[in-house]
Amino acid sequence: MTKYDHVMTVERLTVSIESELAIAVREAAEADEQNVSAWLADAARRQLATRGLRDVVAAWEREHGTFSDEELAAARALVDG
Repeated sequence: MTKYDHVMTVERLTVSIESELAIAVREAAEADEQNVSAWLADAARRQLATRGLRDVVAAWEREHGTFSDEELAAARALVDG
């Protein structure tokens, strides 16, 4: 592990992904003015947040029952703005 600015501890990971996906990641990182590591870290944070949200929804539905189509539509309308 390496420390940067005495604030953030980082760990180097080695990953293997399909060539076309690697190209798309590099292009997306460049378009977002980030390096690939920062871009992938952000993607990982979003995936973990999504997982956490799935867990919250599942717990809610266990306690209160499945969301209705109307409730889901209302939630989508709020998210979509």
